[in-house]
Amino acid sequence: METFFWTVIGFISGAVPYSVITGYLASRVDIRQYGDSNPGSTNVLRALGWRWALPAFLLDYLKGAVPVSLAYFQWQITGWEIVPIALAPILGHAFSPFLRGRGGKAVAVSFGVWTGLTIGAGPSTLGLLLGLMFAVIKNSAWAMMLAFLFFGGFIIPYYASAQPEFTAVWLGNLIVFALKHGRDLKTPPQMRLAFKHRNNQP
Repeated sequence: METFFWTVIGFISGAVPYSVITGYLASRVDIRQYGDSNPGSTNVLRALGWRWALPAFLLDYLKGAVPVSLAYFQWQITGWEIVPIALAPILGHAFSPFLRGRGGKAVAVSFGVWTGLTIGAGPSTLGLLLGLMFAVIKNSAWAMMLAFLFFGGFIIPYYASAQPEFTAVWLGNLIVFALKHGRDLKTPPQMRLAFKHRNNQP
């Protein structure tokens, strides 16, 4: 019953479209009319600047971190029962019923979920990998996917023996990313010019 309760709480928490709400509260702006039409903090940045994008990102982050960390550390729900709880905020954000199923790409909320599971190890590793991939790969979708694939190279060996359920969470998270970035992944990855120029030097 506790697993079901926290799964529902996590899904509802993830489904709240804070970035869209931020746009309306800040300037009566629909951020989905900007950039890639994604209801996330990146389009808050495009529409309203970093002063509004930062709290929008933090809210999207916390809606994953808070329910998962409470379930995992406070209520001591571990083992395979944590898998649906951890994936619930990601699925809620990606397929929000408040947006008729057209949710965001679930990047910020995923950082929150991995914070809820690993405290600092997961989000710091993922952040470093994402920064590296964005420095090398021009396509943001490919940068995200490659960073998360390499992140699996950290999660699986580091946690697999004691907590194999983390591998299932990573795989489910990867599938959501692939679904939400699918259209952009049809374009082959392109390296940034500065990186290519350095590689071409004799």
